[in-house]
Amino acid sequence: MGDASTPRAVKVDGTWTFRGKTLFPFQARAAQAILDGKSVIVAAPTGAGKTLVADVAIGEALAEGRKVVYTSPIKALSNQKFRDFRADYGDDRVGIMTGDVTIGADAPLLIMTTEIFRNTIFEDPERLDAFDFVVFDEVHYLDDLERGTVWEEAILYAPPHVRIVALSATVPNVDELAAWISEVRASPVEVVIELERPVPLVHKVWVPGKGPRGVDELRRMATEEARERRGRRGRKERRTRDDLAAMHDQAVFDLLRYLFERDLLPALYFVFSRKDCERLARAHAGMDLLRPDESLALLEKFDDLAERYEVTDAPSTRELRRLASRGVLYHHAGMLPIDKEIVERLFTTGWVRLLFATETFALGVNMPARTVCFHALRKFDGIEVVPLRVRDYGQMSGRAGRQGIDEVGHVFAILDSRTDWRDVERLQGGKSEPVRSRFNLDYTTILNLYAHMGERVAEAWRRSFARFHAHWGRKRPAKDEPASVSAAGRAIHARLDVLLEHRYIDRRGLTRKGKIASRISGYEIACTEAYEGGFLSRCDAIEAAMLFASIVYESRPADEADPPAKARLKGVVMPFRDRLDRFRAAERGAGIADPIRGADPLIFGVTEAWAEGEPFAVLESMCTLAPGDMVRIFRMTIQLLRQVFHAVPRGDPVQEVLQEAITRIDRDVVDAKRQLELG
Repeated sequence: MGDASTPRAVKVDGTWTFRGKTLFPFQARAAQAILDGKSVIVAAPTGAGKTLVADVAIGEALAEGRKVVYTSPIKALSNQKFRDFRADYGDDRVGIMTGDVTIGADAPLLIMTTEIFRNTIFEDPERLDAFDFVVFDEVHYLDDLERGTVWEEAILYAPPHVRIVALSATVPNVDELAAWISEVRASPVEVVIELERPVPLVHKVWVPGKGPRGVDELRRMATEEARERRGRRGRKERRTRDDLAAMHDQAVFDLLRYLFERDLLPALYFVFSRKDCERLARAHAGMDLLRPDESLALLEKFDDLAERYEVTDAPSTRELRRLASRGVLYHHAGMLPIDKEIVERLFTTGWVRLLFATETFALGVNMPARTVCFHALRKFDGIEVVPLRVRDYGQMSGRAGRQGIDEVGHVFAILDSRTDWRDVERLQGGKSEPVRSRFNLDYTTILNLYAHMGERVAEAWRRSFARFHAHWGRKRPAKDEPASVSAAGRAIHARLDVLLEHRYIDRRGLTRKGKIASRISGYEIACTEAYEGGFLSRCDAIEAAMLFASIVYESRPADEADPPAKARLKGVVMPFRDRLDRFRAAERGAGIADPIRGADPLIFGVTEAWAEGEPFAVLESMCTLAPGDMVRIFRMTIQLLRQVFHAVPRGDPVQEVLQEAITRIDRDVVDAKRQLELG
């Protein structure tokens, strides 16, 4: 049965409205496509209002008594949508499943991470019978190097009756992406593109010692400097690294003072380093940004949130409170999730005048400011320092300008010695990078497809976006495949060979071992080998938590941690690691470029302490890991423990051990469900 009280988009005399608001033309085009029974992909700048299109689809489905899945790339966005949708539609109509948290799993509006939705397609497809739409927020994440394949698989294998509402940043190949979706799903896809922002942006570069400049001025300055160098016979003024750092720090101070004096706050200041994020917040907390009444109001809100989340005495929360009293805060992935939540809530008040944040703050979370600043226009990509992509610059700069408040949004980027006017011109006016396929089926997906298709699973790559792109707009014979596309097919064949060798599959289908692995998403081989090799049966609950944490943990060179207090996992760790090494050797022998990772024992000590019931502060004294990273590792460990619990045969004694391990580590700051419910 439908619900007549559910808000729906309405067209009267040619004008579309939703919840009493008149839709922008691009929103109206998308609404019409949804009512016409089509899927739709909407490409629009950050802050243009494309999420309202998802609201239209939700309203249509709920009013007809049907269901909607809303997927997002990050859990922070999932949590925000959970709160927002519950406020809009009521608690009983909105649920969430993120791996960390499951609340209201049978609700008609169900928020999922994209991984959970992909897993549901394979593990419980009947669950999706009542769903009309799946919303892919930030669908351009499809070209994320590590996770993008999940978006592609979800689009490929979602049930045919489910229509897609895809929300994307402005990318040049949105027509190609839509054509691929239409082809593989055999249904029409409407493309809606909006290039204008409701609040226009003014872009400037802050030149150290000179102030704000436009790109034309930068070009003239570069020409004059080159002429002067020729006059000096090519000699360039030499500056030490300390000199350059001091110049940059002075530029930051000058820029922030400029923003304050010209009433251009609040500002969102993007920094591509956690350490610099905190350093800059502390360094500029002395600025007098708030009136006394504003400071009191902000602290009252802070104290209310800290009390609600039960963290009033936490050292990290106390430091944030001191900074908040000055109107300054920071936000990055290394913080405790509860602290990040408090910062996000406070920023929406408008009293946080200056927020130093890493780029994840720009992804999906609706937190606009009057001004956006960039500490630099280059960042470390895991291998080297590279210029920003146009799309990333657009996503972050798009947070400037608040609808209904600001006539324009302001964007400033500090110029450093390695960035010239050409980089600035490319970012401010260049074409965004196209979305590229990252199709790379993992073992779980291959096993689930093999169960239905047998050896024909090796042909799955033929429906990939990578292969579609190779032939898009070209007169290439179907048999003439580019090397990269052919490599995708060979990779699936290679993984099938390894699975056959290690008895996950046989010519009839999945073996018992394969069935267990097919129910585990992420680290499926390591978890299955831990069970099938008999290692889990030799573990108590604390040791099981330690073993699974070592599977998800990937140490960085600078990581240090104390060893376990007790001699544990004797006769387990080395044989288990040897077993994984044999699997990895088989992968390398088959030519697989990205073999599974082994287990990392560096995390054993802190996991043991947490499972033994030690306070989180003790863990912080035992290692160099950031608090947020430890919480993330433990939450991922809990997800794996739960998946294996459901994957192994019912009644196996291992299940009791796994359940106790979950209970031991899913507590206090690690307990994601508790955090969401308290908020």
